[in-house]
Amino acid sequence: MFGSSRSRHRITTALAGFALLTTGAALQVGTAAAPAHAATTYRVLFDDGHAEEAGNADWIISTSKPDPLSQDSSPSSETDWTGALSSWGVALQKTGSYSLKTATSALTYGGSSTTDLANFDALVLPEPNTLFTTAEKTAIMNFVKNGGGLFMVSDHTGADRNSDGYDAVEIFNDLMTNNSVDSTDPFGFSVDTLDVSSGYPAAISDSTDPVLHGSFGTVTKSLIADGTTATLKPSDNSAVKGLLYRSGYSGNTGAFFATSTFGSGRVAFWGDSSPIDDGTGQSGNTLYDGWNDSGATNAALALNATAWLAGGGSSGGGGGGGGTCTAAQLLGNPGFESGNTTWTASSGVITTSSSEAARTGSYKAWLDGYGSAHTDTLSQSVTIPSGCSATLSFYLHVDTAETTTSTAYDKLTVTAGSTTLATYSNLNAASGYVLKSFDVSSLAGTTATITFTGVEGSTLQTSFVVDDTALNVS
Repeated sequence: MFGSSRSRHRITTALAGFALLTTGAALQVGTAAAPAHAATTYRVLFDDGHAEEAGNADWIISTSKPDPLSQDSSPSSETDWTGALSSWGVALQKTGSYSLKTATSALTYGGSSTTDLANFDALVLPEPNTLFTTAEKTAIMNFVKNGGGLFMVSDHTGADRNSDGYDAVEIFNDLMTNNSVDSTDPFGFSVDTLDVSSGYPAAISDSTDPVLHGSFGTVTKSLIADGTTATLKPSDNSAVKGLLYRSGYSGNTGAFFATSTFGSGRVAFWGDSSPIDDGTGQSGNTLYDGWNDSGATNAALALNATAWLAGGGSSGGGGGGGGTCTAAQLLGNPGFESGNTTWTASSGVITTSSSEAARTGSYKAWLDGYGSAHTDTLSQSVTIPSGCSATLSFYLHVDTAETTTSTAYDKLTVTAGSTTLATYSNLNAASGYVLKSFDVSSLAGTTATITFTGVEGSTLQTSFVVDDTALNVS
């Protein structure tokens, strides 16, 4: 693809590109079918295969598994189902819009089990106390990447209820940092190693947020009773958002409840299991009614978040969706493997050059990297159907010869229509590809041009390498 006068990189970068090729191969995963969102019924799987009933925990919607309807097919009160999460389950069941199941064995994605993740729109992990296996982590991450919702409910550090050496804090951090799909801070947050004894974390002011202002009510506060928080890292995933904060905290620290997206899926994190405890578990367990705590709005928070994750919430959220929208990936030639087609690109941008490795396949889009004043562009127009939630995602690798740690000499700007989604620079250089994800649901019903613009300064190269793009709607 390069002309004879084009020279981007020194030989050392070519060797680095070869190293990245092996990394890209390791990161490549299969793509099972995306979870299909039903028109009126949202399918939610509660996990009970990772010691969720150990010790005083009783994090189940019913003792009847996998189907709670076998205990009571038409529950009207929380005691019609038995479990400390029965209030959660019964509240969803009573709407007539949810189908609930409980998983008691290993989590899979793309298998034949009735509780396989491909059969669901959202997965609830209520304070797991055993590590997920390598296969389970792959299944969970691919489920979310392909459009599923993930609800992660933690507890405080040291809450090892089955004494196997792992608590929920460690288990969730392991899921996010030690998986075969994306271990580069895919959700944009980490769970803090803390034990916060008490408090009522308050909601941010955002009247448009579907979790804080959803069909199940308005969220003002939650309850923390020996729990933890999360540290947000928007530079890793710009979609991450803190919704409720521990008193005295804001911004990227002390987030007690947070949401994010990954691929075309949605993620929610809650720092304590006390708010979901309804006090009505099995005999012998010491339980507390955080669900109905008078100083908090925990029920509304849990239910609105479930709706948002499963696709039943407002389109103002992330990668899920509902209604009449047909789930689809809209970009043509998303991995550039058809060469210089569909996209409008500067000369040489879509390339198989070995100096910079593709994340998957042979082609990628390589903007800049000349070491001289230069501008490259890459764009594609796409029509986003009305009524859809939409998420733009892509993998970005930034390689630079700049040595500064403070000045952005070379920049890549990403826009959707007239909206600037993000700007990256030589300061974002990293050794591998990093997933970037953006909610572009506001563009539903329009034709928008997705544009990458790389502008390089006069000396020292910076390469912006893009691969595996997607614009998922659902």
